[in-house]
Amino acid sequence: MTCLRSYRTLNLMLLGSALALAPATCRAQTPTVKRTPAPAASTTVPVVMLSDLHFDPFHDPAKFDRLRAAPAEQWQKILAEPDSPTITEDIAKLNAKCRSRGVDTPWTLLESSLAAAHAESPHALFVTVSGDLLAHLFDCRFNALATKPAEGDYSAFAAKTLAYVAAEMHRTFGKTPVYLALGNNDSGCGDYRESSNSPFLKNAAESFAEDVASTDAMKDILTVFPDSGSYTVALPAPVVKGRLIVLQDLFLARTYAGCNGKPDTAAAAAQLDWLRQQLSTAHAAHEQVWVMAHIPPGLDLYSTTTGNRDVCGGQAPVMFLHDEKLVDVLTDFAPDIRLAIFAHTHNDEMRLFQSADGSALVAGKLVPSISPINGNYPAFTLAEVDPKTAILKDFRVLASDSKTGVAAKWAQTYKFSTAYHASAYTPATLATILKTFRADAQSEKPESNAFEQNFMVNGGLRSLAIRLVWPQYVCMMQNNTPAAYKTCICPVPSAGTPAP
Repeated sequence: MTCLRSYRTLNLMLLGSALALAPATCRAQTPTVKRTPAPAASTTVPVVMLSDLHFDPFHDPAKFDRLRAAPAEQWQKILAEPDSPTITEDIAKLNAKCRSRGVDTPWTLLESSLAAAHAESPHALFVTVSGDLLAHLFDCRFNALATKPAEGDYSAFAAKTLAYVAAEMHRTFGKTPVYLALGNNDSGCGDYRESSNSPFLKNAAESFAEDVASTDAMKDILTVFPDSGSYTVALPAPVVKGRLIVLQDLFLARTYAGCNGKPDTAAAAAQLDWLRQQLSTAHAAHEQVWVMAHIPPGLDLYSTTTGNRDVCGGQAPVMFLHDEKLVDVLTDFAPDIRLAIFAHTHNDEMRLFQSADGSALVAGKLVPSISPINGNYPAFTLAEVDPKTAILKDFRVLASDSKTGVAAKWAQTYKFSTAYHASAYTPATLATILKTFRADAQSEKPESNAFEQNFMVNGGLRSLAIRLVWPQYVCMMQNNTPAAYKTCICPVPSAGTPAP
């Protein structure tokens, strides 16, 4: 099968099904969680990882005007009320107008997922949320429902929605620090749009600062965050000299533009300069660093395949970011970085970021989504971290059997150490796993099968679709540049055979 045929087949499988709209018809219920017994003693500390919440405040359109008029503190009461009698008809009209591909996260699912994460890990040391807190098509939905919106109303409503989500995090996890990142949907002026020191960023700074559970960190966020949505905090004890750097890498995205709709390469350069400065400071202080952002570096395999890009025939693959400079910065500080957390694809994925010469490696983890819009079931990650080394020792993924959160049962789908026989999530162990994947071109080994089954949580055939392009997918996991990816997937012509 040629690359092109594989891409087309994957396209058909991925796009061949759509989510059926299933609005909640009753109040949120406390989720049922199938607990995994904890070990008698542990040398690790628990951490909760969430991502791509995509909370949808428009899920019951009849409530929108009240939400718009009320402060975020009153939203819980409004959202907890029974569904409006016209909810099914109203959602159908709104989805048709905005051409939605499916359903994001209604209030019932947000409540269920947060409650389940806390119930399963009630003593988590901290919580990470790697971006995209707001629903897809947020601007279209707002403009379709808002009566005579004035300038600034959209930004204010987006910021208020963000404030509500942050407040729900604080209500659920109490004194546990919650570190939130912004994603491409988290903006006051539209998807993949933002400008430095915007009103939205200033409001978001206040929401994010409330959740970090540290007075010093709150002050730093309020000072630094409004400029570009990035910040840094010291990880709580007992992690030894731990540092989390949260980067708003929307500014580095391939399709980024300012709120005025114009590209702004200076904003990307400023973000990279800021990141390098923070890493340099952490290096001088001998700190152990985690980096968190939303959009991963490297190849966008989905867009490359659905666009039928013939990479071996000379067409360039689609990349998530404008260039590969983020990987350059990360690998320059590879000895200091214990983990790089990303999301965006909604899938549970591994990445190994490597320098141009392959000598420096950084372990990357893509966190699965709460939103079920891509056909996956809602999921979150429960991690175990060595506090002495700040290394991710192990993790397990829990998923819901409900895409609305109503009467949801959350259960473990797999555990990293069991599926891959690995003692830690490090560059060395990832390199070993990827070597196994590369040697298994037909995807027949248990490790390959485990990855295919779990990368789209409970995605069924949609999850197994990567088997059709398994060699290309494996190449993407470690080769961060177009040239490296092409070298990996394209056959070398035999002697006397002209190159394609």
